[in-house]
Amino acid sequence: MKIAMINGSPKLGKNSSSILLRILETLIPDEHEIAHYALNKKDLTPEQYSELCRMDTLVLAFPLYVDGIPSHLFRMLVGLEEYLKAERQNDIYVYVMVNNGFFEGKQNHIAIDIIKNWCLRSGLHFGHAIGQGAGEMMEYIEKVPLGHGPLKNLGSAMTTLANHIHSHSSGESILISPNFPRFAWRFAATHTFWNAKAKKNGLKKKDILRRL
Repeated sequence: MKIAMINGSPKLGKNSSSILLRILETLIPDEHEIAHYALNKKDLTPEQYSELCRMDTLVLAFPLYVDGIPSHLFRMLVGLEEYLKAERQNDIYVYVMVNNGFFEGKQNHIAIDIIKNWCLRSGLHFGHAIGQGAGEMMEYIEKVPLGHGPLKNLGSAMTTLANHIHSHSSGESILISPNFPRFAWRFAATHTFWNAKAKKNGLKKKDILRRL
């Protein structure tokens, strides 16, 4: 089986989507052929669009943007739809991993529905999706063994996803939050992520809270 893993994150360098794809790849049997595509530097070429039309499976990993999908991923999907209508010859299954900065994984359900509708328009099969909460945590806990500690829910969900990909089958979407107290995530996100990012960019805490 030919599998395309598509990183839809706009973030350069390490990002939660790339971490999730790397973890998923370790769960997929070696008998499958995997190709990687990233959308954070430039648009796909016509040759790459044609390659995707010859895949058996597309795996989309991306962050949630205003309850939807990033604009550059949307642009890619619109372009790919036209190529699929002209060049696709076999059944293609689509699998999705969405992560967001909220604690609750259920926040991803609209983005998943967007991909489902795109599959209908493009004549593809929607296979399965994971919606993960507290996605920004991945960069800080990626060394934690999958299926343990705060990654217990994610481990179970990704094993199910990998099984669906291997068997080319479908299943209900899984929306998960980390195995980590919500109040602790809020504290950590505020002090180790948002405030730190603000300071790095020359801002103070009051600048984040200032209303325009």
